[in-house]
Amino acid sequence: MNAPTPTLEDNTKRLQGYLERFRKTGIQNLINGETLAGSGGASFDTHSPVDESLIATVARGDTSDIDQAAKAAKQAFQEWSNTPGAKRREILHRIADLIVERADEIALCESWDTGQALRFMSKAALRGAENFRYFADQAPNARNGQSLPTADHLNVTSRHAIGPVGVITPWNTPFMLSTWKIAPALACGCTVVHKPAELSPLSARILAEIAHEAGLPNGVWNLVNGFGEDTGRALTEHPDIKAVSFVGESETGSMITKQGADTLKRLHLELGGKNPVVVFDDAKLERALDAAIFMIYSLNGERCTSSSRLLVQKSIAADFTEKLLERVKNIRVGHPLDPNTVIGPLIHKTHFDKVMSYMDIAGKDGASIAAGGTRLGETGWFINPTLFTDAKRNMRISQEEIFGPVLTVIEFDTEEEALSIANDTRYGLAGYLWTEDMSRALRFSDAMDAGMIWVNSENIRHLPTPFGGVKASGIGRDGGDWSFDFYMETKNIAFATGEHRIPKLGA
Repeated sequence: MNAPTPTLEDNTKRLQGYLERFRKTGIQNLINGETLAGSGGASFDTHSPVDESLIATVARGDTSDIDQAAKAAKQAFQEWSNTPGAKRREILHRIADLIVERADEIALCESWDTGQALRFMSKAALRGAENFRYFADQAPNARNGQSLPTADHLNVTSRHAIGPVGVITPWNTPFMLSTWKIAPALACGCTVVHKPAELSPLSARILAEIAHEAGLPNGVWNLVNGFGEDTGRALTEHPDIKAVSFVGESETGSMITKQGADTLKRLHLELGGKNPVVVFDDAKLERALDAAIFMIYSLNGERCTSSSRLLVQKSIAADFTEKLLERVKNIRVGHPLDPNTVIGPLIHKTHFDKVMSYMDIAGKDGASIAAGGTRLGETGWFINPTLFTDAKRNMRISQEEIFGPVLTVIEFDTEEEALSIANDTRYGLAGYLWTEDMSRALRFSDAMDAGMIWVNSENIRHLPTPFGGVKASGIGRDGGDWSFDFYMETKNIAFATGEHRIPKLGA
């Protein structure tokens, strides 16, 4: 018999127990296995977007903290990179086990820290464990290369961990994205300096604690809290950091590229998106409706792969939009720890103000607010799910990443027009296509400017497949062997196999 679903009151009580230690000790850095305050003594407060209450005081790292962490990662690199892959696999599986054991704590803290609904954060915590298990199983073969013989030489390739790496993660689904970046780095033998987003530091601390409890040697995983303009910049410029993996805004990605240039850092940038979901009149419309709603209104619309532009064929637009409107008005906004909540508060007042600014922008540009567009309540950063209609492709609501529970509907006549609208943004992360015509599906998806496309599906991640975008949506790919390609250098050794003729110079 299934246990009853915990209520809001149940979840709140358990959360308070988990938060008590953070209130007492604050959230500190973790460098070379030691819990440390910022070397300069600075700190900042982190607040819940639910009610603006204080969660904890956080150590604010600076250049000297990053330097200490980078040196610790450099010192630990030789031992960790030479640790047999089977041993790394064992430790990473142990991390996954401990994530599962603490999944309730992770999900509740992340929900309170970010405003994301618990119903999604519970799954995100378990996905973090899945990420570690997947990359753990790749660790024994991470160095494997190829044999590429010629008539005169045997070419043998091998891969080697690149060295200490920096990982900078965002405030939206921070736990899952941290595991997505850090697990493959550890699996291939890299050491890590992690700077989490200052707006959501809780789960990063829990994850680093789990890693050390699992037996990860000191210095292999270092955590430094702080702000992008000082801590983040120090990390991207540090000469001992050989690569930086970043998730965040496109503008920040551009700055990181400049900051890493002097030390010739390898960069992986997972950036913004303005992703289209294209619905043709031959699609299975109820399924398309479910997917279009899920991909923008789950996770508060605060994710890079959200389907924020709905391109719908004019022959079905009126009926499809009417059903969409009815559904949007029924989406529940509320306390993120309530198991019935779909949309919680946005992360912070600054972001709330940004999202709300698009309500005026839409009206000035000639679009209609068919649903939402208003704040809910007076405490916390809650916005009612919003639907823009009568939109044109060149409007700001059709071009700019709003990053909230806001969907823009754009109508089209022909396949050619739909493709033109879909590709008409600076972004190119993801796309979603709904049609029963498989010839069209192949033709259209091949022509879309996006790194990832789902046909007749919402976003379903398969870990061995590549994840990443084009244009302003990023550089590089995560997932499967693509992650190892980023975190490892490939070496080729050529063995002469015959008495081939060597040119004689000066004879």
